[in-house]
Amino acid sequence: MGLLIIDGHEAEADQSRTLLEVAVELGIEIPTLCHYKGLTPYGACRICVVETIWKGKSRLHPACTYPAWEGEVRTDSEMVRKARRFIVELMLAEAPDAVEIREIAEKLGIEGTPFRTPDDARGNKCIMCGLCVRTCRDLVGAGALAFRGRGENRKIANPYGEKSEVCIACGACEFVCPTDAIDLSLITDLTPKPLVSEFDTGLVTRPAIYLPFPQAVPAVPVLDDEHCLRTLLGTCGVCEQVCGPDAIDYDAEDVEDAIQVGTIVVATGYDEFDPNEKPELGYGMYENVITGLEMERLCSASGPTMGEIVIGGKSPKDVVFIQCVGSRDQTVGNEYCSRVCCMYTAKQAHLVKEKIPNAAVTIFYMDIRAFGKGFEEFYDRVRKEGVVYRRGSVSEIYRRKDRLVVRGEDTLEGEPMEVEADLVVLATGLVARPGTDHIAGLLKLSRSSDGFLMEAHPKLRPVDTASDGVYLAGTCQGPKDIPDAVAQAKGAAAAAIVPMSKGKVTVEALTCVVDEDLCAGCKICVSVCPYGALSYDEEKKISTCNEALCKGCGTCAAACPSGTISMGHFTSEQLLAQIVALIGGGNG
Repeated sequence: MGLLIIDGHEAEADQSRTLLEVAVELGIEIPTLCHYKGLTPYGACRICVVETIWKGKSRLHPACTYPAWEGEVRTDSEMVRKARRFIVELMLAEAPDAVEIREIAEKLGIEGTPFRTPDDARGNKCIMCGLCVRTCRDLVGAGALAFRGRGENRKIANPYGEKSEVCIACGACEFVCPTDAIDLSLITDLTPKPLVSEFDTGLVTRPAIYLPFPQAVPAVPVLDDEHCLRTLLGTCGVCEQVCGPDAIDYDAEDVEDAIQVGTIVVATGYDEFDPNEKPELGYGMYENVITGLEMERLCSASGPTMGEIVIGGKSPKDVVFIQCVGSRDQTVGNEYCSRVCCMYTAKQAHLVKEKIPNAAVTIFYMDIRAFGKGFEEFYDRVRKEGVVYRRGSVSEIYRRKDRLVVRGEDTLEGEPMEVEADLVVLATGLVARPGTDHIAGLLKLSRSSDGFLMEAHPKLRPVDTASDGVYLAGTCQGPKDIPDAVAQAKGAAAAAIVPMSKGKVTVEALTCVVDEDLCAGCKICVSVCPYGALSYDEEKKISTCNEALCKGCGTCAAACPSGTISMGHFTSEQLLAQIVALIGGGNG
């Protein structure tokens, strides 16, 4: 194995790899527009040209196709710079509107091109790298794109006519195109359905294999079987080709394991209120009407815009926040306060003033509930920063020319109002998840009128439930902010440890008792028992009670048509004895 030297960095020569691969590992940047890991190196754009020196002879070679032989390689010599300038000047003439080409030209100090730009080149971004053709043919297996013509007339087009009948609108060609030259509407009549990032609230797209979110545990990508071309059509397979540890297994199947547990902590979370239920607010109709969660991703440094608040390519100058969307609203069935909306709106308003100092920020509110530690002080701080709080009820949002108009009533002055805005943020509330019914039925839990799971006692047993060994944590029990959710989670974990550390639990003696001689086996008690403590004995043809599950609620006793079921320690004789004792009958 010989020695390879790239810009003074030493590496072992390896003919099975390319100079580009080795240079990337050494941290050496080589510009390229035609290289894609999922395809065999093609060397079409030739911008990655480097100078190789072997036995005193100097030559130019594309780094993406040239093997990593021993010798010396220079990636930024005078010869390389001249060659790259020539290549980029040609590309500028052929694809003058390609932003990526202009960026490379700027780095090389190129201001224009000495070559003639063809009359039909205006608007052209294609550099004829062929990535789209090869991806569609070799990876997707559709063959909807091909090279047509020769010389100056050579171009990439649909070989089957104006619109392709074999294109599946997967968007792979658009994804690999280095200069955004692909327009799918010219290739197919099918409407592509991009996969949106759930974590980024649909603001950006994602591939079929992706990391759910930056801090995912474990930090392992997820393969979306419903949209993966390999699992659907048996094509592609790029992720398997480029995966170094060979971790991709398309044949892997979900495995369900049954495990025995001593306690259960329910922490199923919440769902964001769907603002489409309030169509008058224009969500989904206007792109600059967004939810608080979408605003959170825009403000985040790890978000789709890297923390820059941009809508439609522009920074908003007038921002309006509307609170209590989906909360304290009888029209949508949510009469409760979501608790977090007031303060996350204040935080986002603060971030807007920080990132766009000249922006005018208005918050429409019903009441401000700054209940937490330091919340009132932060509320005062935001107002001092220039955020305007206006008590009002918003009735509708509509467009006037290129701006939004927020119409409603100023509830302090009792006057109608209209405020123009570039961006409207809906402070959507918290609602119980759709699967809460299933969880409640599975674990025999109760739900409160707001749809969330109900605790055993709001003060004495805030993390317990009526089912022993089952505890609640977080927003499955009701709306709350992060500190409260963390505190409740710690309380639930501590409560769950107690019965497990003891190894046994004490149950109430108050349970139902079935008189086997009188039971008719009608099964009514089995159907009404909320805890699943009653079952039907097929052999004896009677109902039986599991005392470990029974909570002594008395539902079965009330429902039994033959009076077969009684409650332990609450039989008629015992109750009569207590009554006699109370009225003094025991002395007679």
